[in-house]
Amino acid sequence: MKKLANLLLVILIFSAFVQAQAIDEKIKEIDAYANTVMDTWHGPGMAIAIVKDDKVVFQKGYGVRELGKPDPVDENTLFAIASNTKAFTTASLAILVDEGKLNWNDKVIKYLPDFQMYDPWVTAQLTIRDIVSHRSGLDTFSGDLLWYDTTYPTDEILRRIRYLKPVSDFRTRYGYQNLMFITAGRVVEKVSGMKWPDFVRTRILNPLGMNRTTTSVRDMKDNLAMPHNESGGKLRALPVGFLDDAIGAVRLNSSVADLSKWIRLQLGRGTFEGKQIFSRQQSWEMWQPNTLQPISENASKNNPTRHFVAYGMGWGMYDYYGRKIINHSGGLDGMLSYTVLIPEENAGFVVLTNNESPSYQIMMNKIRDMLVDAPKRDWNAEAIKVIAANKAADEEESKKIDAARVLNTKPSIDLGGYAGTYTSQMYGDVIVTNENGKLVMRLGPAPNFVADLDHWNYDTFEIHWRPTVHYNFPRGFVTFTLDKNGKTDQLKIDQPNNDFWFYELDLHRSK
Repeated sequence: MKKLANLLLVILIFSAFVQAQAIDEKIKEIDAYANTVMDTWHGPGMAIAIVKDDKVVFQKGYGVRELGKPDPVDENTLFAIASNTKAFTTASLAILVDEGKLNWNDKVIKYLPDFQMYDPWVTAQLTIRDIVSHRSGLDTFSGDLLWYDTTYPTDEILRRIRYLKPVSDFRTRYGYQNLMFITAGRVVEKVSGMKWPDFVRTRILNPLGMNRTTTSVRDMKDNLAMPHNESGGKLRALPVGFLDDAIGAVRLNSSVADLSKWIRLQLGRGTFEGKQIFSRQQSWEMWQPNTLQPISENASKNNPTRHFVAYGMGWGMYDYYGRKIINHSGGLDGMLSYTVLIPEENAGFVVLTNNESPSYQIMMNKIRDMLVDAPKRDWNAEAIKVIAANKAADEEESKKIDAARVLNTKPSIDLGGYAGTYTSQMYGDVIVTNENGKLVMRLGPAPNFVADLDHWNYDTFEIHWRPTVHYNFPRGFVTFTLDKNGKTDQLKIDQPNNDFWFYELDLHRSK
């Protein structure tokens, strides 16, 4: 028996050695690939951490915190993690569920009696589970102009939700919703009696030792990455965005060193180094698919082992080469990120970037593939082709817009006649002024949103956003309509983009 026990011990030691050697080889390949990706997309910065079997097996920074400056990114550099914040909000709710202070199926109006959706029946039926599962009936990103770069406080953001019209029946379709997570953040506050940032700090960040993570950009004092995009016509560093009123949805800033602890907590099913933050039962609840998402035929061809995509509570999920992948991305101006958990491999990782290139997506795909031993794919090469095709398509679309322009037209009225205040019940005022013979448009709730309007044809003007606007908008137009007396009565903003729905602004002249 002693010989057998010794043999088993030798086998276990050898197996552990082989596994360690295998993960070391994978890390070398991941590290080399990250350097290639940085060279391809020209940084500026990126950071990665990988957790395996409750150990941080890799954490590293690449590039610089700010373009043109030498300060390097390291494992402690702070990035905005944007919508990765949402899982912290559902974890906060899970803690309150464990304490018996609320139930996932409680009605929202039990805690926020003044809260209203467009449909009174939905208002009465909407649950905590609904608002963190993206099944409210609202469109993806509907109403995001209410919180993005506005001066509206949280309660005013929530009050204006009642004016947003649904695009699907309640609980029938996935619609990604930041506003519902702001609502969830307010529920955390009402139930706990603490401000959302204080609750997250006290009940999650401090117990995990996530000491560099901040709940506001105002608290970032050192070693922080600056966001970058091409909103000024070329790659530029942007000021950090102030989003403190979007509680529950996008507020956190963190480093890969801190987020590796968050990953260990998640893979530990709510327990970290012997400390239970939330129960295993609530971990199971948050990882269950509540809202299914469609998979297009093209998407299925690109990932043939993926058979379902769904959203749980604060986490997305899908299957990939026989494993269940738990994940979430984050995106704000100049900051894109990914958090991925692979429970069956007892592994997880985070990728943080301070630019809007596809590098975060490329590295997510690469690291995930390495951890599940998927067949090799050159995701970087594929992304180069996709970006080139998209750029060509955009240029072709721009040519079509130019070709459709009717030349040699004049505005129907004097420029001064277009000046005025145009009001949306949902959003507020948009003010157009005539300044030195040029029209200027300002979004009242968002003082940074200022655009010069150049005549295009008839009563349509092309939008030229000023540098104070940090989103990288493509070409957009505004069109004025006239009433029977020849006076402007409506302003229609046609500003294509992937995040903010200007068509929701039903703007009518009020002054």
